[in-house]
Amino acid sequence: MSLEGTFNTIVPLISADEIHRRIKEMGKAISNDYGTITPENPLLLIVVLKGAFIFAADLMRTITVPCTVDFIFASSYGSGTQSSGNVAIRHKLIVTGRSVLIVEDIIDTGLTMQQITAELITMKPASLGICTLLDKPDARKHHVDIDYTGFIVPNTFIVGYGIDYDEHYRELPSLGVLNSDPA
Repeated sequence: MSLEGTFNTIVPLISADEIHRRIKEMGKAISNDYGTITPENPLLLIVVLKGAFIFAADLMRTITVPCTVDFIFASSYGSGTQSSGNVAIRHKLIVTGRSVLIVEDIIDTGLTMQQITAELITMKPASLGICTLLDKPDARKHHVDIDYTGFIVPNTFIVGYGIDYDEHYRELPSLGVLNSDPA
């Protein structure tokens, strides 16, 4: 799909400096909350691919308790800007008895996160938390208990810092709103 004529601008929303400042604060809070974690049973960060990989890498470097990382692929978007309502989840995770923190890029309707948490709970982790860079509460259709939130954002389509539109814009160091206004 060509992007020509579809979107002509990205309106700045959150700068790279603001993102990194907030991630440091989040890492400190996570480290404090999981202060009893040991190297023998480290905190397991489960990163939701693809959008959260940049956020997770930066976040992990700010966490001062022992942690490991694993990945889960979950998506409810096709090639558009609206959730399809169908969530595809792929993983090979073992979380039984572990302290688990899901790391997500953005929570909007809550459907994807609700299904991920429901699946992980059946695996009996010691604890299960949720950390998201962006939260869109105005888009929420399914209840989600978020433990760590980077930013509350408007219900618009956001790109950059790992978040894409049709595999484009992930490389942007900041976050912006994809603008569909004619040029």
